[in-house]
Amino acid sequence: MKTLGEKIDFAIKLLKSIPQDKEIEISFSGGKDSEVILELAKMAQIPFRAIYKNTTIDPPGTIAHCKSKNVEIFPPTVRFFDLVRRKGPPTRRARYCCDFLKEYKVLDRAVQGIRKCESVKRAARYDEPEVCRIYGNKSNVCHVYYPILQWSDNDVERFIKERGITCHPLYYDENGIFHVERRLGCIGCPLKGDNGRSDFLIYPKFLKLLIKETQAWMDERPYGNSVRKFRNAYGLLYHNLFCKSYSQFEDLITGGLFPELAVDCKLFLEQYFKIDLNL
Repeated sequence: MKTLGEKIDFAIKLLKSIPQDKEIEISFSGGKDSEVILELAKMAQIPFRAIYKNTTIDPPGTIAHCKSKNVEIFPPTVRFFDLVRRKGPPTRRARYCCDFLKEYKVLDRAVQGIRKCESVKRAARYDEPEVCRIYGNKSNVCHVYYPILQWSDNDVERFIKERGITCHPLYYDENGIFHVERRLGCIGCPLKGDNGRSDFLIYPKFLKLLIKETQAWMDERPYGNSVRKFRNAYGLLYHNLFCKSYSQFEDLITGGLFPELAVDCKLFLEQYFKIDLNL
């Protein structure tokens, strides 16, 4: 197993191997891994532009943190909640929002802080430290580099401490202790282990906005499958956040053999997230 020093050397060699005739994008999200690749780019002395793509639903303080790092803020072409009104709420199977808000090309070459150990899917999907990625059409090609693909959480934590890097405030507890296990990301992302429920407990107003725009989307499609299956936005969001299948949703809202135990989706959401959801 390689030491952290060996992994740093490999990362710097990889960054220096990128053609230097044009500026290279450092894809900066505000998270700990993007802090690492930004520092590595400085160490490698490559010509780069650190770019943060504003998703409009990142945790509070993210834009201010990016500005403190002199990171360029790219404004969104569309806001997340406008997308929901047009396309409905994103789900694990239909995570369309990233295509509009995150996964688009800016420069011809980009460095990203992807690490295999973050998830089973990433471990299976990412194998080589350099790929050619196509965004949209075949002419929209970007060469992407992953210098910390093989790094562990321990590697990231040690590097951050040794280099004296100040991370996003949400990585620190009330005593100022850094927690490498914490993760940033879009509020309420359906790919999170709890489908985003913990985010909505912290930021319940985001859930209220999500329900509002989801209902607007459903109102424009009164004969669509979503209205037929879930009745309204409360039912749809209850299903997305708490149910593993549609059959489970049906059993819960009807009560199955015990109709008196049927779940009122709006009331359940209000009580769980401690918020008034009258739109």
